[in-house]
Amino acid sequence: MLNCNICLATGRDLICIQSMDGMLMVFEQESYAFGRFLPGSLLPGPLAYSSRTDSFITVSSCRQVESYKYQVLAFATDADKRQETEQQKHGSGKRLIVDWTLNIGEQALDICIVSFNQSASSVFVLGERNFFCLKDNGQIRFMKKLDYSPSCFLPYCSVSEGTINTLIGNHNNMLHIYQDVTLKWATQLLHVPVAVRVGCLHDLKGVIVTLSDEGHLQCSYLGTDPSLFQAPKVESRELNYDELDKELKELQKVIKNVNKSQGVWPLTEREDDLKVSAVVSPNFDSVSQATDAEVGADLVPSVTVKVTLRNRVALQKIKLSIYVQPPLVLTDDQFTFESMTPDMTRTVGFSVYLKGSYLPPELEGNAVVSYSRPTERNPDGIPRVSQCKFRLPLKLVCLPGQPSKTASHKLTIDTNKSPVSLLSLFPGFAKQSEDDQVNVMGFHFLGGSQVTLLASKTSQRYRIQSEQFEDLWLITNELIVRLQEYFEKQGIKDFTCSFSGPVPLQEYFELIDHHFELRINGEKLEELLSERAVQFRAIQRRLLTRFKDKTPAPLQHLDTLLDGTYKQVIALADAVEENQANLFQSFTRLKSATHLVILLIGLWQKLSADQIAILEAAFLPLQQDTQELGWEETVDAALSHLLKTCLSKSSKEQALNFSSQLDIPKDTSRLKKHITLLCDRLAKGGRLCISTDAAAPQTMVMPGGCATIPESDLEERSIEQDSSELFTNHKHLMVETPVPEVSPLQGVTE
Repeated sequence: MLNCNICLATGRDLICIQSMDGMLMVFEQESYAFGRFLPGSLLPGPLAYSSRTDSFITVSSCRQVESYKYQVLAFATDADKRQETEQQKHGSGKRLIVDWTLNIGEQALDICIVSFNQSASSVFVLGERNFFCLKDNGQIRFMKKLDYSPSCFLPYCSVSEGTINTLIGNHNNMLHIYQDVTLKWATQLLHVPVAVRVGCLHDLKGVIVTLSDEGHLQCSYLGTDPSLFQAPKVESRELNYDELDKELKELQKVIKNVNKSQGVWPLTEREDDLKVSAVVSPNFDSVSQATDAEVGADLVPSVTVKVTLRNRVALQKIKLSIYVQPPLVLTDDQFTFESMTPDMTRTVGFSVYLKGSYLPPELEGNAVVSYSRPTERNPDGIPRVSQCKFRLPLKLVCLPGQPSKTASHKLTIDTNKSPVSLLSLFPGFAKQSEDDQVNVMGFHFLGGSQVTLLASKTSQRYRIQSEQFEDLWLITNELIVRLQEYFEKQGIKDFTCSFSGPVPLQEYFELIDHHFELRINGEKLEELLSERAVQFRAIQRRLLTRFKDKTPAPLQHLDTLLDGTYKQVIALADAVEENQANLFQSFTRLKSATHLVILLIGLWQKLSADQIAILEAAFLPLQQDTQELGWEETVDAALSHLLKTCLSKSSKEQALNFSSQLDIPKDTSRLKKHITLLCDRLAKGGRLCISTDAAAPQTMVMPGGCATIPESDLEERSIEQDSSELFTNHKHLMVETPVPEVSPLQGVTE
């Protein structure tokens, strides 16, 4: 029940109590006077009494402010005779009539009536999103739209004549002070205020007292003492920039030497806090966990991975997150531990399997652990992160298959050591032969594609061939990694791989065009879906108007149009969803091809690990692209920066301004041109670096010079003609390259 204490001008204390069913009960001192039902009351709202007009003001469930005169309430029909009869209508009782109403369109949180002088009185109503100031007759004096959710308010007297100040608290722990509708001050509180008052404590006027929802009182004083300190004026003098540059370089040398000798952080102690290790099971799970796999194979295998956490000190809020490249999925990817005592070991296990019908760009997983280490000064703990990478087996995504004699795409990897039997490199993918020498091997991926690997008997070459360009990546990478591991076990440290070129850019550009075409198609489908949705809502409004009309009018086939538009919306939504799935699959294939191109460029130009890392950062900046930020514009911006800085030929190229807005391009011609220029610059001696001297001209380093970045169409055509001699269709070049003829049954013959 809601109550309201009222003191009328008659000198007696009267109390008005409003019940939950909308009944007002008035008591004179301790005696019950009368009770009245408010018309149309559903739920009680805030109630206030205006002594100036001798009326009650409330906000009904109809979301309108209503005013009832006290005299009308006193002479209206009694509450126990709510159902009027014909006799009451003509005789004894009077109907309860509202004095005035105002529709505010929202529920009210509180009502306050203030009158700071005898000439003016205002009714303040705090709504859910607006703040109203009304006159005695219900007219709006002013209103203020709030950008937050209010919790309480208090109007009080202002120092300016004719204005009223208002304190409004909100659920963001803020207290705002308005002078009429103008915000004068805002301050932060420690809690959400549910009630606010202004009082005088120990001769200190203007103390703001707030009550939280947990029952805590807070007394605040709004005011600061002015700072009388003024900073003295500094004498202006000319700066010697040469001395400043010299001093800056000396300080940078000191910082660099300190970092080399000591280091910024005590890494040894930090790494000893928690050690993360991962072990991949050598065998498949006896019962496969791939229950929702979308691969066409009859049985999709799964492998178990166990991650072990060993801590040296006490840790809190440990959260282990596992990441693998899609379409690889995990049975569990999140593990949480509240705390770990010192010298404790925790081991968790999960299974990995292939869900989609295409290949992942990497077979490497990552286990990341975030935790907090408590200290004496910070009991809550210092947040830290540790991670551990693990490599999944190749047999998780492919099975032994039959070698193929012909293929559309072929790659040849040269080595400096004698060829190794493929049975030693890929055990389990071929049967044991008598001479223990296997020179040809087939791989059948679970998605359906096949790759053939051939090793020469006499030369030091390996050939990988497949019908799809991006499928070459996993086998090529596995071959190089396993060759390096094989020769490391033999104690040979000078093993190297090389690629004689040319880089297959045409096949790579076809994948880029396909991915970009899906992005453009998705943009068109979303625009068309938005148009059909607008049309659907417009037809709905027209039909609603027809149905509400008292005089029925013919529908004029609006129902048929609504049904057809609805079917179009559903079909377009399905098309958008299908295009997004195809786009995600295309982006995964593009990442595989990008990894392969980076690997070939690194082997072709014998790039170091740091330079390959720069290429990976430029070509693979996104884990997942969207319509707002896609792969094409991001990579184009990164390549433009490399061509302008470390791969530039002259200062003129460094002064060129590239587009800084990452908008979806009109086509992929600019991106393909920059990729070709990048390979051209690397072929002519350019090297990648991110040092402070990267922007320096490299004319002395690059023999023969490089073609400048085109500034006109004529220049672009000339560069395209020059680069086409080096980067042409890979299929055509494979015919002229002196690679031994291959037979899947007899191996490689000279």
